[in-house]
Amino acid sequence: MKTIATHVRRARRQRRVRAKVVGTPARPRLNVFRSARHIFAQIIDDSKGHTLVAASTLDADVRAKAAQTKKKDEAKQVGKLLAQRAIEKGFKQVVFDRGGYQYHGRIKSLAEGAREGGLEF
Repeated sequence: MKTIATHVRRARRQRRVRAKVVGTPARPRLNVFRSARHIFAQIIDDSKGHTLVAASTLDADVRAKAAQTKKKDEAKQVGKLLAQRAIEKGFKQVVFDRGGYQYHGRIKSLAEGAREGGLEF
């Protein structure tokens, strides 16, 4: 029996999720990408194909505290920062795209941070 690689399984889940989740100008998509070291989040208008707002652990606001925090706490800070930037640009409601990742750990922390920051999804 052949074993399927982790990145292939994630890509399949991601395609399945993206078939159902679409961002509109009124309610854009909050997309999440997680690497081993960092987490990235963007709010995307799929009708135009433009990134409206982005935040990650590479931002100076989050990176300053990165040495003394855990990855889950960093993800929560990224969610709050993304929500702050989105509200400044006039976006309050979004559709959450977990990007094929399970909704736990850093993904869940980012979502909770975004909700605490004022985004609705």
